[in-house]
Amino acid sequence: MSVQQAIVDPVEKGLLIGGEWMSGQGTVTVENPATGEPLAEVADADAEDARLALDAAAAAQETWAEVAPNDRAAILWSAFEQMMERQDELATLLTLEMGKTLAEARGEIAYSADFFRWYSGEALRVEGTYKVSGNGDGRILVMRRPVGPCLLITPWNFPAAMGARKVAAALAAGCTMVWKPAQQTPLSALAMADMLAKCGLPPGVLNVVTGSSASRIVTPLLADPRLRKVTFTGSTEVGRRLLAQAAEQVLKVSMELGGNAPFLVMEDADLDAAVEGAVIAKMRNVGEACTAANRFYVADSVADEFTARFAARLGAMKVADGLDPEAEVGPMIDAGQRDKVAELVEDAVAGGARVLAGGGPIEGPGYFFAPTVLADVPAAAKLLHEEIFGPVAPVVRVAGEDEAVAAANDTEYGLVAYVYTRDLQRALRICERLETGMIGLNRGVVSNAGAPFGGVKQSGLGREGGNEGIEDYLEPRYVAVGV
Repeated sequence: MSVQQAIVDPVEKGLLIGGEWMSGQGTVTVENPATGEPLAEVADADAEDARLALDAAAAAQETWAEVAPNDRAAILWSAFEQMMERQDELATLLTLEMGKTLAEARGEIAYSADFFRWYSGEALRVEGTYKVSGNGDGRILVMRRPVGPCLLITPWNFPAAMGARKVAAALAAGCTMVWKPAQQTPLSALAMADMLAKCGLPPGVLNVVTGSSASRIVTPLLADPRLRKVTFTGSTEVGRRLLAQAAEQVLKVSMELGGNAPFLVMEDADLDAAVEGAVIAKMRNVGEACTAANRFYVADSVADEFTARFAARLGAMKVADGLDPEAEVGPMIDAGQRDKVAELVEDAVAGGARVLAGGGPIEGPGYFFAPTVLADVPAAAKLLHEEIFGPVAPVVRVAGEDEAVAAANDTEYGLVAYVYTRDLQRALRICERLETGMIGLNRGVVSNAGAPFGGVKQSGLGREGGNEGIEDYLEPRYVAVGV
């Protein structure tokens, strides 16, 4: 039996509605990006399937909201344990449908599991307040209640982690859900939903609808008054449209949108650490991450050394099928994404940028792109202004701190930034000046289940993870108490 058969065949491939696995109106093909070959066929939902899923979520809401916090916490903890026990299996499934290396996929499964562990505790810490009113004639009681049925829309680049981050918070708060995973990577979502059902999650609390058309599923749900919240991770362009639609029903929203992350290297930086951090920040998930470093602003005095060392590291990375145990860089998700990255590189080179490593796609099968470092990148190059979402690193020289910060902030986005300096005062000063929701200070990874993940400006609304993450699934209810 092949790895594909052993891992993919047992996964449920229907729609999960009210605790039952159902067929859709057709099927949609899931492709292995390392080969370009079909991997599986999953159910293709339509508007009626979406309505049935919301019916189930709405019917389960009142009962689930009243489940004891200890019982919700127990299900979440069981999910954590199950994910870690099945880490290798789930990681292989993730690699098959998304392409990332097995090492990275194992890391994503552990990160996903950590959200279930974190929120098993948060389920026990939903707090309210009680106080005497200012004039003493009454008491003010504030309780926190679940917002109600939620729509979860997740992307293809971290299909397990982005799902777990939303699902775990909603479960801890007492909300029911309809989950629409990305068309390219539905298998991890289906496997997670099946696992949660086996951990004791009641029918109807989590419903999963897969499909080839997000609008066909999402649009009728956003118009239904029973839905009370939508949470989305994806592009700013799509996020804007969802916000406009959500406004019609005045839905609670949380949006984790696009990024254009700057990576700042000051002249006093530890270059060994900076190069290592740059490799991690750029090449995590083949660069297909909203947190991926997009623009590298390096102090002039260390730019040559940093760029040469960075290019040598990326140029030496092994590009291969993610199932290859020696692979360091897997394929991109599809031909469209690979071609977009190629166009951005061609635009920069046409403007005068020099290629120091990589430079273009790698012959198939599969959708591979060589890890690329560009120097002398012109200010007008598109890849300094657009999210690259691929393994390409443009390096720009800057005169000093002020120029670096100004360039970093010169974008409509504000999700994450990275800063390397050994000067504590400078570090704090730069962190305060950067217009971004998260900062990696002398480190190339910011993601942590116990930290608030999210951005400012057009990178989104709200936070996921940390103590703040459950707030978007709760609403305060004020009770005026007479005495």
